[in-house]
Amino acid sequence: MLTLFQSHLNLRRLILALALSVALITLVNGFYSTYQVQREKLIQDSLENNRAYATKLVAGTENFLNDAQQQLAYAAKIVQDKMDDNDFLSREAERLRLQTHSFNSVAIIDNQGLFRAVSPETLGLVGKTVTSKNSIRALTEQKPLISDPFLSRKGNLLIFISQPIFNSQGIYLGYVGGSLYLKSRSVLNDILGRHFQQDGSYLYVIDRNKRVLYHPDKARIGTIAKTNEAIESVLAGESGVAQITNGDNVQMLAGFYPITKTNWGVVAQRPVSATLDSLDGLISEVIYRTLPFGVITFIFIWLLARLISKPLQQLADTAKTLDSPTTQSSLNEVHTWYFESSQLKKAMATGVNLLQMQIGQLRHDSQTDPLTGAHNRRSLDLSVNQLIKFKTPFSVLEIDIDFFKRINDNFGHDVGDETLITLTKIIQKMSRRDDIVARVGGEEFILILPNENTDTSLVIAERLREKVAHTQLENIGNITVSIGIATWPKHSSDIDQVYKLADKALYLAKEQGRNRCMVTGARSNFN
Repeated sequence: MLTLFQSHLNLRRLILALALSVALITLVNGFYSTYQVQREKLIQDSLENNRAYATKLVAGTENFLNDAQQQLAYAAKIVQDKMDDNDFLSREAERLRLQTHSFNSVAIIDNQGLFRAVSPETLGLVGKTVTSKNSIRALTEQKPLISDPFLSRKGNLLIFISQPIFNSQGIYLGYVGGSLYLKSRSVLNDILGRHFQQDGSYLYVIDRNKRVLYHPDKARIGTIAKTNEAIESVLAGESGVAQITNGDNVQMLAGFYPITKTNWGVVAQRPVSATLDSLDGLISEVIYRTLPFGVITFIFIWLLARLISKPLQQLADTAKTLDSPTTQSSLNEVHTWYFESSQLKKAMATGVNLLQMQIGQLRHDSQTDPLTGAHNRRSLDLSVNQLIKFKTPFSVLEIDIDFFKRINDNFGHDVGDETLITLTKIIQKMSRRDDIVARVGGEEFILILPNENTDTSLVIAERLREKVAHTQLENIGNITVSIGIATWPKHSSDIDQVYKLADKALYLAKEQGRNRCMVTGARSNFN
């Protein structure tokens, strides 16, 4: 069959098919690798751009807040000696509101909490006493403050920035404060609102309570943001990037940076889909540019296949005329590398067979005890790991020959070795096909009983102990064994712990007089 197949095999086509397959696989792998690399680069660049933009906006916001505090501080110095001049205070409040448009409203309040001046006057607060928590806090703490966002009596979401007023003797006179309406036009809104793109990118600002302070969708301002990795990190004072899912279940690439001055966080984000839009066109361009080189490569492979197949075809044609007197001369005219490769193949086949035999012997030697032929520790561990992998319960019988040292001392090590071999044969003879018999020490053996519980394992162990005790050994007579028993996973799901428990049970059997079986955790067992 093989000869018939070889006689009809077109090697040139085989080489072409193989080379073409390799070329196509390489090409597809190259495109895939290019796509993945470019995709990762686009994502990383977008993440970093968003982080940089968030950082920039934070810097602008902090500069604005610093400027606002400086304006209030300057106004506080101007009015410190004019607190009794209501007309002056009104003019100063109006100037402070209109000069830079930093504030939506401005108020000057004395140390009794009384509104002395308010701009715009339409608020109608002059002569009234402050009642809001943030206003009272400014009176109490007597230091520069930026409040948490809160709702005013008229339902406006705002923040309040205040600056204490002290006279030249350091006596506290009150404070001057300005409010920023987060849902209305303000300088802060202008700073944050510059970020606008048509691809779904946007940014938002949250306070430490996850309340949205700025969002392109004004309906979201004042609501509580859905928690994600970016929000958790930025409110913890961290800056960085993250791939997240926004409240509309859209995959986003977010960069974030905290505003430490107010415990706010700025998150700038862009949809993953928008980031990767350009990638499809890039891959198409790569394919278009690669195609000519692919055609050239195929032509080269075709020519190379012809060169390789020509001498092989000559050898195949010569093989058809082996009975011809001209065969030898024909072979001499052909490059003999095919003949040599055929011989090499035969030699390799012989060598592989020999190697497999040697590997099999090495595998056997590596997994068995050279003296007794039982499994060694390595083979035991492999077998037990398979049982654990398939969750097959099993019992561990740790077997030790009683007073084995006396046998070696009194009769010599050769007799001791014969004793170990005889014991192995007894254990193997009494074992089932799936049981595992292993020698793990000088006179220590382990018998693994798959699918056996503690009770049946104790019966089997007792039967084995009695068999050993009643077996007559040449030169030394009888020997006895002590057996410790533990079960996986009943006694422990950790196999090392099961071995330790079986070992402890074995030592307890030794302590109680030897020639007995002990289950871990039991005080005594019949003997």
